Amino acid sequence: MNPTLFLIGIDLAAAVILSLAIYYRRHRRRDLVVAFLGVNVGVLAVTTVLGSSEVAVGLGLGLFGVLSIIRLRSSEISQREVAYYFAALAIGLVAGLPATEVWIPTALIALILTVMWAADHPRLLGRSRHQIIHVDRAIADEDELRAELEHRLGATVTSLTVQHLDLVDDTTLVDVRFRLARAKATATAGEREQLLMGAVR
Repeated sequence: MNPTLFLIGIDLAAAVILSLAIYYRRHRRRDLVVAFLGVNVGVLAVTTVLGSSEVAVGLGLGLFGVLSIIRLRSSEISQREVAYYFAALAIGLVAGLPATEVWIPTALIALILTVMWAADHPRLLGRSRHQIIHVDRAIADEDELRAELEHRLGATVTSLTVQHLDLVDDTTLVDVRFRLARAKATATAGEREQLLMGAVR
């Protein structure tokens, strides 16, 4: 079989596994599934064309320079989704580059999928949470604020940063990272939302 066609098939299978079997199954965002597949196939197409034709290196760098102007500007994109973007991009890039031995890019693609599956697994650091919390009291003392948050969340606060302290309206806006107890870490999403509502105004 033609190595290029084989790698294209591997890329499409890997993109589906990454976007549907791993990401969508865990996070249920259809719009980002479309984005991951589009990024993957687009990078694969550009890389395949550049690698299979007599194109100057300067032109290739210029094309990727134009692509780099497009930035991920949505405030709803977390660092996790950025990682999936780069994984989809890397898979398309690895599969699109010319290769005499297909097992090397295939192994690299399998490595990317394995790392993303393991790193985003719910059981890995599953008790750790991050939340922006609006407390209905103005608390300037960090130790008192930590105790208040731990009481309301029923969790251990590992890090907190006060973003806004309003002494007039008597409120505190705090960026908090915390670790749930094992029983609460296995709660449903609805139960976790009810847990946090007690601390969010």
